[in-house]
Amino acid sequence: MRIAVTGMGYVGLSNAVLLAKQNEVTAIDISGQKVNLVNEKKSPIVDALISEYLSSGKLNLTAAQGSSGVYEKADYVIVSTPTNYDEEKNYFDTSSVEQVVKEVTEKNQDAWIVIRSTVPVGFTEHLKEAMGNERILFVPEFLREGRALYDSLHPSRIVVGRGQGEKTQRAAEEFVKLLLAGAEKKEVPVLYMGSTEAEAVKLFSNTYLALRVAYFNEMDTYAEVRGLDTAALIAGVCLDPRIGNHYNNPSFGYGGYCLPKDTKQLLANYDDVPNNIIGAIVAANRTRKDFIAAQIMEMLRKRKGKQTVGIYRLTMKTDSDNFRHSSIQGIMKRLTENGTEVIVYEPTLAENTFFGCPVEKDLERFKELAGVIVANRFSEELRDVKDRVYTRDLFGKD
Repeated sequence: MRIAVTGMGYVGLSNAVLLAKQNEVTAIDISGQKVNLVNEKKSPIVDALISEYLSSGKLNLTAAQGSSGVYEKADYVIVSTPTNYDEEKNYFDTSSVEQVVKEVTEKNQDAWIVIRSTVPVGFTEHLKEAMGNERILFVPEFLREGRALYDSLHPSRIVVGRGQGEKTQRAAEEFVKLLLAGAEKKEVPVLYMGSTEAEAVKLFSNTYLALRVAYFNEMDTYAEVRGLDTAALIAGVCLDPRIGNHYNNPSFGYGGYCLPKDTKQLLANYDDVPNNIIGAIVAANRTRKDFIAAQIMEMLRKRKGKQTVGIYRLTMKTDSDNFRHSSIQGIMKRLTENGTEVIVYEPTLAENTFFGCPVEKDLERFKELAGVIVANRFSEELRDVKDRVYTRDLFGKD
């Protein structure tokens, strides 16, 4: 099978690697640097398993900076381009997805298009009508940054949004077979539904995760204000098997590429639908960041000496290089708006400033300059300055 994958973020690249185990795959991206790295069998993103698979040389995978001659030969085209949230329009920016679908529709009437980018509820059906193309499936992904290929090899479920008709159903089933053929886990629940329902599944899944993060963060806020032991509270609550001991480590708020934008998009889709919880999830994240920033400033006020706050790492998760929309950026913004001097330690950042704050790439120098060090996730390399570290990381896990 010939497969084109457009967009080499963690979704697209993990899909390309998974499918290239048994198919001829071309991965397309606008970044020449990403393309060159993949063709050199190196991963452009931090994912240990992707690096391992690429370096093995056992994949039928090539990368290209343009789509010339690729879409024309493809049996399936997977679209995994970014859909960032547009704050002014209250809507995902789906222009990159629309452009790819338009191009494929013009070049190859026989190709099946599989959208794996996250889109608003109802988007796929509207796109089919606008493009005059019924050969479009929506297959949401449920992947973690840094473990995207592992999650592709061991999927929790496969949800396929498809239209009506036997041809569409056969194409959907064939795509599922392609995914399972490359996966290591074979007994995987598969759900077929309308594309609009599948779009809703994706947004509601991520919004529930955001709800869980917000819930335990508010528990932590309560405990910190009242002088209680958060870890004891969480242990007592989570021993209930209906709740479970997972996804419960306090943080500075939910962040990363998916949860902030997906919760806002779902709230926008609720425009004319009664709701309380969805809006509260979005608001709770702002409240948590306000509280954390105030706590940091209070800790700084009580300390003698240096009155500079050091931000330890911009990345959202441990072993990740992605800091898009990380919660710590919201903390930085609040601190600087209150006149607090801020420096950043982020060794993966090429620039020397970030949001107008100086970036220090030498850890020891960073420790010297900072009066209080702020870490969303604690690291052993901060052990020697633990008395100056503000973190809500209680369990050392994401």
